Amino acid sequence: MSGTARSAPPAVEQDLLVRARNGDESAFNSLVEAHRGELHAHCYRMLGSVHDAEDALQDALLRAWRGLPRFEGRSSVRSWLYTIATNASLDMIARRPKRVLPMEHVPPTDPHAGPAQPMGAPLIESVWVEPYPDEVIGVEDGLAAPEATYEQRESVELAFVAAMQHLSPNQRAALLMRDVLGFSAQEVADSLDSTTQSVNSALQRARKTVEEKLPEQSQQETLRALGDKGMRQVVEAYMDAMHRGDVQAVVGMLAEDAEWSMPPAGSWFRGPQLLGFLETGPLSGEWRWKHLPTRVNGQLAVGSYAWKDDESAYVGFALDVLTIEGDRIAAVTSFINRSTDSDDPEFYAKWPRQALDPDSAAAFERFGLPARLLD
Repeated sequence: MSGTARSAPPAVEQDLLVRARNGDESAFNSLVEAHRGELHAHCYRMLGSVHDAEDALQDALLRAWRGLPRFEGRSSVRSWLYTIATNASLDMIARRPKRVLPMEHVPPTDPHAGPAQPMGAPLIESVWVEPYPDEVIGVEDGLAAPEATYEQRESVELAFVAAMQHLSPNQRAALLMRDVLGFSAQEVADSLDSTTQSVNSALQRARKTVEEKLPEQSQQETLRALGDKGMRQVVEAYMDAMHRGDVQAVVGMLAEDAEWSMPPAGSWFRGPQLLGFLETGPLSGEWRWKHLPTRVNGQLAVGSYAWKDDESAYVGFALDVLTIEGDRIAAVTSFINRSTDSDDPEFYAKWPRQALDPDSAAAFERFGLPARLLD
């Protein structure tokens, strides 16, 4: 399979492979480093979680190190590593719940109910799709290989990753390896210890499911149509309206049936509900905001910072990932970095002052954003 990964030249790779087989860990690290970013992205597509992807990748690299004596070189090092990473991800899928977005888990919420879900749905953080720092990790534009169907950034978009979670594990692996990475059916079959007939059957079912779940146009296509100026205008207008607390300006930017969700809270709002949500929630006047633009999951995004008196600073509150439709915002997926576990009826108003989740600072920095901003 031909791909876009910047592997070492064949002679250098062969030398690294020989040295690694002889127990040279630094040679092994150099051998896999060229593939680390794309392998991490593959594990994320499989699992829908950055944390699970990191665990799966570490497991895969450990398996690769231990399996070096059995690697006979009949496939490329890259193909061999993808086989191991895919199977490490499959093993993890068997032990973890599938990841979803709130819209797929519970009905929309009364905008006056606060962040807790009033219908008995628990705030289970481990079930939500997590945001992905594709630009920081190094996911490239374009196709991974000429045989691929989906662009690399398109295949980390929230809608695509969420759609993956509706596939069986083998269907997920088959579609990602075939349509995202461009492996042949035979290579996929070898990786999954299966047959080409089984792979093609799984692939046919997977393609049908994904086609039903995905929007007509990917975010990559939408953003290209907007152009740099159009993208900048959308993000700047959103940040300005949120900073000023201008509810009508925010609503005016939204598509008619726009959705707003806030993982790990189970609540989400749609269409006419958004006015009440904004007025009683983030733009109620109780919160002071600052914002910085970023990119998340191949999409436009904004880091939102809420003022905390006790720290005399704006502290990272959420990553707002914007899904664009035309020149309107069709969805805001606001990944919250505050605790959402409270029975306090006044919790909603106090939410910005809640304690940070333990890895909140690291989460913002992972996306190239500072953890806090001074006044």
